[in-house]
Amino acid sequence: MSPATDLASAQALFAALQARARAAGLALRPPPPEPTSCCGRGCNGCVWEGFFAATEYWRQEALLCLGD
Repeated sequence: MSPATDLASAQALFAALQARARAAGLALRPPPPEPTSCCGRGCNGCVWEGFFAATEYWRQEALLCLGD
């Protein structure tokens, strides 16, 4: 499962890994929340950059829990 690059792929990633965890009888911590404060100006250090960094950390942690 590759890293998320947009909101739709992040949501799909969360759903897929959570489904795999449920099927394996495991519980993952909740995924990071989506940003709500983006101004849309492409700021350096945008909240979306932080979200995708947190999403990648969550993905790596989930894969470790799943034994991948």
